[in-house]
Order: sequence, then C-alpha cells, then structure tokens
Amino acid sequence: LANTPLSDEEKGEGKDNDMITLPHLHEPAILHAIGERFDQGKIYTWTGPVLIAVNPFQRLPLYTSEILETYRRDGLLRSQGMGESTGTKLGPHVYAIADLSYRQMMAPERKSQSVLISGESGAGKTESTKIVMLYLTTLGTAHVGDEGKTEKDGDLSIMTKVLQSNPILEAFGNAKTLRNDNSSRFGKFIELGFSRSGTLLGAKITTYLLEKVRIGFHASGERSYHIFYQLLRGASDEQKKRYNFHDGDTHGIELVNYFHYTGQGGAPSLREFTDEDGLQYTLKAMQSLGWDEAKIDKVLSLVAGMLHLGQVNFDSVENEAGQEIAVIAEPQILANAASLLGVNEDKLKAALLERILVTRGESITIQLAPEKALDSRDALTKTMYGALFLWVVSEVNQSVIWANESEVRSSTGVLDIFGFECFSINSFEQLCINFTNEALQQQFNKFIFKMEQAEYERESIQWDFISFPDNQDCLDTIQGKKTGILAMLDDECRLGARGNDKNWADRLYKQFIPNKNQVESENTRFSATAIEKGKSMFTVRHFAGPVKYTATTSFLEKNKDEIPVTAQNLFDSADSWLIKDIYEVQKQESQEHSSSDKAGKPAKSKTVGQQFKQQLIQLMEKVESTEPHYIRCLKPNDAAKANLMTRRRLTEQLRYGGVLEAVRVARMGFPVRMNHELFYQTYRVLLPTVGDDKLPWSLESNDAQRLCISLVDMLLEKGKKGREIGKLSPSEEGISRSERIRRMQMQPIPMIFPKSDVQLGKTKVFLRKPAHDALEAHKVFHQTAAATILQAWIRGLQKRVRHLILCEAALTAQRFYRGCKGRQRWWRLREAVAGDLLTRNFRMFLVSNRYITAKTGTILLQSIYRGYATRRVLATIKIQSQYRMRRSHYAYRRIKSATISLQCRQRCGMAKKELAGLKHEQKDIGKLKQNNEKLKGEMASLKAMLAAQAKGSANKKESERELKEKEEEIASLEKRIRQLEFEIEKEKSIVKKLEESLHSERTQVQKQMDEITVLTEQNQNFLMKPPSSPQKALMPSRPPRTPSRNNSNQTVQMSPGISPELSPFNGVVDSKALTEQRRLVARLERELEKERSARRETDGEVIKLRAQINGVQLNEDEVKALLPTDDEIKSSIIMPNLSVDSMKIEAQSTSDTVDSEIRPIEPRTVDGQMIE
Repeated sequence: LANTPLSDEEKGEGKDNDMITLPHLHEPAILHAIGERFDQGKIYTWTGPVLIAVNPFQRLPLYTSEILETYRRDGLLRSQGMGESTGTKLGPHVYAIADLSYRQMMAPERKSQSVLISGESGAGKTESTKIVMLYLTTLGTAHVGDEGKTEKDGDLSIMTKVLQSNPILEAFGNAKTLRNDNSSRFGKFIELGFSRSGTLLGAKITTYLLEKVRIGFHASGERSYHIFYQLLRGASDEQKKRYNFHDGDTHGIELVNYFHYTGQGGAPSLREFTDEDGLQYTLKAMQSLGWDEAKIDKVLSLVAGMLHLGQVNFDSVENEAGQEIAVIAEPQILANAASLLGVNEDKLKAALLERILVTRGESITIQLAPEKALDSRDALTKTMYGALFLWVVSEVNQSVIWANESEVRSSTGVLDIFGFECFSINSFEQLCINFTNEALQQQFNKFIFKMEQAEYERESIQWDFISFPDNQDCLDTIQGKKTGILAMLDDECRLGARGNDKNWADRLYKQFIPNKNQVESENTRFSATAIEKGKSMFTVRHFAGPVKYTATTSFLEKNKDEIPVTAQNLFDSADSWLIKDIYEVQKQESQEHSSSDKAGKPAKSKTVGQQFKQQLIQLMEKVESTEPHYIRCLKPNDAAKANLMTRRRLTEQLRYGGVLEAVRVARMGFPVRMNHELFYQTYRVLLPTVGDDKLPWSLESNDAQRLCISLVDMLLEKGKKGREIGKLSPSEEGISRSERIRRMQMQPIPMIFPKSDVQLGKTKVFLRKPAHDALEAHKVFHQTAAATILQAWIRGLQKRVRHLILCEAALTAQRFYRGCKGRQRWWRLREAVAGDLLTRNFRMFLVSNRYITAKTGTILLQSIYRGYATRRVLATIKIQSQYRMRRSHYAYRRIKSATISLQCRQRCGMAKKELAGLKHEQKDIGKLKQNNEKLKGEMASLKAMLAAQAKGSANKKESERELKEKEEEIASLEKRIRQLEFEIEKEKSIVKKLEESLHSERTQVQKQMDEITVLTEQNQNFLMKPPSSPQKALMPSRPPRTPSRNNSNQTVQMSPGISPELSPFNGVVDSKALTEQRRLVARLERELEKERSARRETDGEVIKLRAQINGVQLNEDEVKALLPTDDEIKSSIIMPNLSVDSMKIEAQSTSDTVDSEIRPIEPRTVDGQMIE
C-alpha cells in the first residue's frame, strides 16, 4: 500500500521527517520516502529513534556555525521547558542526535549516553563521528570561553586536543579502498567525559580489530594506510635523505610505486586531499598533542624502516644437507631497514631467515625457504605496525584523557564500528565483524522493543506481549564456550603444528551437522553442502542474511597472531626505545590477567578471537549501561557520485543495518498508527448518510478522541447490519442516484472485526492489519462511487458548456465577416491614391539618376587618364634603378657563395682524415668481447675448481675462507668489467653517430662543391659579358637564378639530412662536449689500469692458492713467471668495439677541428667593388 503523497506545504512543515508517522511503513515505503528526501537534498531522516544518514558525496551547507548554533540554542530552550526556539521543530540532523544525547546526559538522572554509528565502508561513518564529536566538544567547552585559545600553561584546550586526535588515528588506521577513499580499517569507541556542570574534561579512545593484513597485501586500486603515502610524498628533501628515500634508486618510478608495501595497488591519489597536505595535518596534530620533534622523528623513522623492510628480498641456496634455504639478496637494504627501525642487523636477519620452535623446553632452529622468508618478513612488519598502532592510541589517550577520574560525572561515548560485510571470499576478519554486528543488533532490537513498550504505556492502550526477533542462537553458534565456532578455532590453535584450517572445518561439520546427509544445523544458523565441505567452506545465517566463509583463508594463523621467538629476541635486544615501548604495549594487549592462571605460571597468550570477544563483552556492557542513540549511515551508490541513488544497494544496507528489522518490531503489535485528527478525517467518509448532528464533519470545538470512538462504533454497527441484510439490488425503486451507483459497484469485504483491533490512545489511534484493511477497502469503495458520480456530473456540465460556446462563436464569426468586408472596400480607395503618388515620384527619380550618372562618369574618366600618365613616368624610372641595383647585387652574392664553398671544401678534407682515423681504429674493436668472454670462462672454471677443491678438503678451513674471499673479489671484478663494458658500448654508439654524421656531411659537401663549380662558371660568364644597351636596361628583365641557400646572414643553410650536432658551420661538435669526452676517456683509461693491476694480483693469489691446495708452495718469482705479460693482459681487456687510444686520438682530432673556428677570408676587389 502506498502512502498519500504530501503537499509541498506539508513537506515544508516537516511532516515527512519521521517515517514512523507514515500510515504504511514497509520496505518499499521506506525506500520511496528516503529517495524523495534524497532528491530534495535532505540526507537525514528519522525512523523513530534512529537517524538515517545518506552520504551525498558532495559538500553541503549543513554544518555551518550558524546551523550548529541554531540546534544548540533549540536544545537549550527545550532542556529548560521553553519549547523550540524558532516556533517550529527543527528537522533531522546529526546535530539533533548529539544535542539529544548531551541534554539527556545533563538531566537530573545524569545517565551516561552513547551514540552508535554504523554502516558499510564509504557510507560516511567517519565524517558523522567527527561531526558528533565537534558538537559535543563545542557544548562541553561553551562554559570556559573561546576553545581555540591556549591556556595559561601554553597547552591547547582539551577540545582542540580531542579534535586533533582524529588526523593521527586516520593516518595510522585509515586506508583507501575500492568503496571509500578514507575508510576506517578499525573500530573505535570514543568516550567523552563531562563534569557535573557539563564541561568537557577529556576523552578516552578504545580501538577494535585493526586490519593488519592490509600491510602485506592490498588489491589493485586500493592503498595501504595513509601514513606510508604521506611520508613518501610529503617528506622534505632533508627527511628523504634521513630516511634513505633516494629518487635515483627508483629508475624514474615514483617512490610510492617503488616500495613493495605501497605500490601493489598502483598508489592512486585521494580525491578530497593530497598526501602532502595530509602529512602536514598529521604533524600538526602530533605537535598539538604535545609530541616533541624527537618523538615524531622516531615514529616516522619506524614507518620508513617498515617500508625498507618490505624491500628485502631473498635468494635461494642449498645448505650442506641439500635443502633450499633463503639468503638476503641485498644486504644494504637490510642494513637500512635495521638502522631506521633501531634494531640489531644480525637479529633482524635471524628473524627473517630463521624460525625457532620450542618443544618441551628445547629450541630447534629451522632455516626458512625463500617463500617462507617472505611470509616471515610480512608477518614481522604486521606485528610491528599493529604494535605501533596500539602505542599511538595509548599516546593519544595519555594526551586527551581526563586528569581526575572523580571529577567525571557522566560521559557520552561515540562508537564508530564497521558494518555488516559479505564479500565473494570471507575470512576471519569478516566473521569477527559480523559477530560484532550480531551483538549490536540484539541490543538494538531490545532497545526498539523497550521504545515500543514505552509508547503503548504512554498512550494507555491495551496490548499483549510482542515477540521480537532474537538472534541469541546465532551468537551462541559463534561464541559458545565449548562448541562455538571461535571456541573450536582456539582449540585448534592450541594443537600447534598439528592444527590446520581443514581440520578445524571438519570439527565444525561434526559439531553442527553430524549426520551424513545433514546440510543445516538444528538451529538453522550453520549450514554446509557437500560441495562446500569439499572446499572447507561453511555458511552462517546472520540477521542480515547468510554469509559463506572459506576456512582455508588462514583462519588459524590470523587467530593466533603470535610473535615468533626470533621477533621477540629482536624486540628485546633493540636499541630503540620506541621498539621496546610498542613491544610492551603489544604484550599487555595479548596476555590474560595473571589471576586467571595457576599460581607460579606465566600469563597465557590470548588469541585474537579471545581478545575480540573480551573487548566486545566490555563494549556491550558499556553500551547497555548508557542511553543509546543510533545513526545508520547509508551509501547511495558504489561509484561515489553525487545525486545518484541505487535502490537495490540502499535496500541491502537498510536490511544489513537492521532498520527494516526495527520497523518490523515496531509494527508487530499495531502496524498502523494515526493521530485522532487524521483517523477521523480519513474514515468519516465511510458514513455519508449519517447526519452532522450525530457525527459532525468538522473537528472544531469537538473532542477528537470521543468522535473517533463514536465513528468506530457506528462503523462496526453498520458492518453488522450490512451482513444481516446481505446484497442489495441496484434496481430497487425509491433510491437516490448516488445509492444506485454505489450498489452497482463491486462491494468491499464486510466491515466486521473485533473492536480490540482498534485501540484509541491519548493522541493516536492504533490499528491492527485486519481492521485497517477493512477500513481501507470501504474507503476505496466510497471513493470509487463518489468518483463515478462526479464523472457523470462533469460530463453533463461539459456538454452544456460546449453548446453555449458554439452559439457564442457563431455570432462572433458573423460580426468578424462584416467588419472584414468594410475594411476591404476602404483599403481599395487608399491604394488608388497611393498609386498616383508613386508614379510621379518614380519618374522624377529616373531623370535625376541619369544626370548624376553622367556627371560621375566624366569626373572618373579624367582622374584615370591623369593617374595613368603619371604612373607611367614613375614606373620607367623605378625599373631602371632596380635593374642597375640587382645586377651589382647578384654579382656580389655569387662571389660570396663561391668563397664560402671553398672554405667548406677545406673543412671537408679535414673531416675525411678524421673519418679515416676512426675507421682504422675501429678494426680492433671486435677483440675485446672475445677476450672478455675468455676471461669470464676462465673465472668460472677457476671458481668451480676452487669450490670443488675447497669442498673436498674438510680439514682446510683456512683455505676455504681464503677461497671464499677470492671468489667474492672475482665476482666484484666481473661486476666492474660488466659496468665498463656497458660504458664502452655507450661510447661506441656515440662514435657510430659521429661516423654517420661525417658521412652525411661528406655527401652534402660534395653536392655543395658541384654547385660551387656551376656558380663559378656562371659568375665568370657574367663578368665577361658586355653591358647591354640603355634601351634594354629600361625594360624589365627576369632576375638570374640564384642558389638555393640563403646568404642573407652570411651563413650556409644546412641540408635537413645533416645533423646539426656535426655541422662544421654552426659548431655542432662543441668544444665543451669534446672536453667532457676527453675526461671520460681518461677516466676510463685510469679505471682500466686499476682493473689490470687488480686482475694481475687476483690471478697471482689464485695461482698461489691453487698450488697450495695441491700441496705445492710457490714463491713470488715463480708466481710472476706463471702470470701473463702486460701486453696479454691489455689485449684481454681491450674494449670490444673501440680502444681507449683510438678514442683519445679521435677526441684530439675532433678538438683540433673545432678549435680551428671559421676564419674570415681576406677582402679583395672584384670589378671595382670590395667583397669578403
């Protein structure tokens, strides 16, 4: 059933603010009401005591200081019994929830309050939490003046500190997901303490279940925690140097994409703010809480050390037993990580490469394989980050917590908790999150039931006990002491190495579905099909729907969350005070109280499931001891776009958030509720024949409750009489037309229902569904009959109006026709007079036009003739002067071009000599590669022989050590040789470019020489040609053909095929570049000389060591005799494509060429003219 649409005036009055007031409240009605308000820009809606907040994905002017002051003033007046400040009730807003919690806390009972904010990722929980805290802290500091100013001791106010804790927690606990750019990956309960006068004294923060798995892996398009990206993108140059963030090591890749822990998802930027600004906000918040620069630097160093730890990779080697073990691939990265973390490098190496098993008091050290070493690295990083997060929360609490517990009179807690989650693959985190939502939903149902019971008692109606949905069986399935899912998971974890995820799944199947063909447990909460059993999967039916969990997603490992013995040794021996502090916080968090253990035994380590259950029990006890207020945040679409609502997603969130369940509880007793006025005005039409004296149509000056009782009694009496009379005939004589129409309609269901189904309270009428259906059916029946009568009357009225309109139209048409005829005769008379006037004026215009045309033509002909004569004389003079000037100019340009071409010829010869030298030197280039390959082969064979001999000689430990040192030295030499080969290859490519450019220049110069020859011949012919007659000089002649190059700037224009870098005319071969080339060649020559001596010394040591292993002792002279000569060494290290000497000669010749700049040619006289 649809609700009656509200008018704009009613919407302006706020009648759609609370959906509980709607007559029909079901899933489609709720969705429709929220959608309409969302389209109007109203994102907040009441559903009884629950505030529904829809994320608009845009900035709306709803949180200004003026609006905050309006709600504060309204709440203050209401708390003093003075009503609303503006005369109208304010609309739903998160400020209204916060103000209500504060006013109830300040009531005489002084009962503590709690605001529970829930919703899925991206629904706006974090922002709603900030707004609630801002409002509460504003009210809590209104008594002490300006909260933004510092106090006498220089510290910031408690309001500023509480608000500044948010950026720190968001930096270390929030991350970008596919659904939300600033998703909180942990739950938190912020308790604000107030004094008796309502002054804010401080705050205490409790966190739940940080998602540490995001450290080691995050999906594409997502990010790890904000602090990593803020540090990498926002660090200054000094900080980058301090934390070993070198851009040069990334090979052009951005730092956030270079590091393993930040680059897995592509490191996308955030839409709302940049990481650079985020770092500044975080640092400012740390300073606001009293952290000094040393502490901040230590925290950032630890974060940087985790990033470097993620860069540690492992190589695979075989140990003496033939097993594959891991070794550090790059020790320098490990050293950087250890330095920044403040731990011992050897202990860190052991924590990564070894695992210590303690069995019956004995410890066994196991060397890890490369794959296990990677897991150990990620596990160590997750442990450190989780401990760092707990330490950060502890430090924040120390800064914002109240000083004296006795001063706290009451408190208001704000719970920002994760919503119900159901993904394609669900693991341990989803089970804990959904377990939390089950417990909160049970508390929510109880709260709604109490509110419903309170309303019935407030209205003083008769009601029976209402059964509300209870999910205790689902909670027992998860948290049962011995047979619960988490309890059996803890039992499996206690088995140590014998326990695994598959065995745990089998235990669950035996416990809940023990029979062979059984699929669902007795309480219907646990189920698993045969296919799911084969995949170690099971399904739990939660209040929001069934969720399928995969047991093989490391449930046991995530539940244990143990600190390995090697990691404990690492933390205990750390030099950094921060590592020791966070380790102490981690140990306190993961150990049970010693009172629960036997005397003399240390406290047992708690599993994550046990810690979480204990935290949840404490949270529920805290919530149940307070007056709760609920905010359900909804996400309108998954694309994070403004003004877009996906109704299916919204329905899922309403169901997951328990809103529909709360409505169902509220409507189980009397689902339809109307106030007295609405009920009477709606159903008074069911008695149209009852006179106004018995049942008045207006409620003015009448008791609405008494009239509603009379209306119900008359309706029940009418329904009883109608049942006795039966069906009435429409053809009965003496009845009115209206009655006949009613009898012809389809008759509704009889209006027969118990009077107890309609309860009249003090302000409302409560109806059960059968009574409401009967009343609605009769209302529709009477409305249909009335509509039929109105239609008949309106059709007759339309016919009569049409007849009158047609008569009036006929008279109007006649009058219009007569008027048109008269105006037509008058218009013809005007046309005759106008024709005579037009003829006379046209004749006058023709005569005048002929005279003006003749006069204008005469004057124009005279001016054309005079101008022609004058221009002819001037043109003759100009042609003569232009011819004389161009003849001299062309002669000058030909001689100048020939001179420059001769200079080019000379330089071309120099280039040819240089090219010949390069070609001669290039012949020996191919030897280097062969000699290098021979050298590498000899080194490899020598390495293999030495390794074999060292392995066979068990009693020669000293020889093995020396052999290993020589192997490392040989490896270093090989690496250096490879580097030199790379640099020589680069120089070879430069030489190749020079050769190609010289070849191109030679071709171009040859073309220019041919062109110079032609121009020289033309110039000689031109100079020897006799001058022409004066008559021909006056005639315009065609200018001679000039060369294609432009000599206006006295430079030769280069061909596009010639590289500008090799042109001898514009200085492409730069002297500075050649100087740098000489320096590079000289440096390479020195390095090669060093490598020859190092190679000779290494060869001598290898020969001596080889002889010593074979039992022969050689002296220095014998070793030198066995070594190759210097010429052989030089020939074996010659560069593969270009020798150093040839490069030096080339550089010298090129330098000489460039140093000889283009010199001017002595001026000479040609035909009496000075040319250059």
